[in-house]
Amino acid sequence: MNTILSKTVIFHEAGTPEVLKVEQTETLAPQPHEVRIQVKSIGVNRADAMYRMGMYIENPVFPAKLGYEAAGIVEAVGSEVTNVVVGDVVNVIPGFSLHHYSSYGEYILMPSYAVHKYPSVLSYDEAAALWTSYSTMYGMLIHSGKLKSGEFVVINAASSSAGLAAIQLTNYVGGISIALTTSSKKKEALLKAGASHVIVTSEEDIATEIAKITNNVGAHIILDPVVGAKFSDLVSAVAENGKVFVYGALSQEAASFPTFAVMMKTPTIRGYSAIEVLANADILTEAIAFIDKGVIEGKLKPVIDKVFQLDDIVAAHNYLESNQQFGKIVVTV
Repeated sequence: MNTILSKTVIFHEAGTPEVLKVEQTETLAPQPHEVRIQVKSIGVNRADAMYRMGMYIENPVFPAKLGYEAAGIVEAVGSEVTNVVVGDVVNVIPGFSLHHYSSYGEYILMPSYAVHKYPSVLSYDEAAALWTSYSTMYGMLIHSGKLKSGEFVVINAASSSAGLAAIQLTNYVGGISIALTTSSKKKEALLKAGASHVIVTSEEDIATEIAKITNNVGAHIILDPVVGAKFSDLVSAVAENGKVFVYGALSQEAASFPTFAVMMKTPTIRGYSAIEVLANADILTEAIAFIDKGVIEGKLKPVIDKVFQLDDIVAAHNYLESNQQFGKIVVTV
């Protein structure tokens, strides 16, 4: 179990996608609780771009690596690893600091607790696209939101990989999904992807349409990674005692606060990070079991939008930032 040469994505300063370089590096032999993986596919996330720009929950330490998701084959294991063996097909659950581990490379080291033998119904690309989106949505909808059959869920930026995961999870437990998109071109694709209703926010009034769809009950859960100018409209469409989760800030515009609606409907409005699931062993165990079951039953399946090669990592990040994608961006190795 010697050191192995690996193409790895490195960046030496924060900035645009162009700071990313593919360099030849050495991947060390695994420590007692580590696993070395020969990577087949890598999931690209908004968090990766934020870290690259120096705008994430931790700042990059240069030279820096990045990436939270991957799928591949176990190539070597540390002396105290018991959950996987050499030859296992695995994916990576993103519960680690990018200061210590990263997934953008031909060979990567991971702590054994982040390495998971996934259901064989998934391809490498799908397996690499699973955990960030589905663990985040599980946390908001199932663990914290306590979504029940028949309840309405409004999903903003629904054509993202997280939004599509939210549609699938809502359907899986019998909820009614209301997908929001700014693009009329994406309406048909969202309906095909399982959304019960789609509102095109550039053409339709959010609050009016949600009131119509829910028969004036409002949305029991609202998932918003955008905020911005329409936040007030969105929150005013919440059901009495409903829940609003803010898990991103895609809009650069200022948000106003719908004071009267909040006083009348007494919703819970809160920020959300997947760390609530990923950093709690008990909740994570429940999430893994729930998501794996949905995958095996064919109810949960990542939607892949576009696949890039590792050498084209700059193009992959530029495409991510164009916001054109419908589903997940994946890099193959």
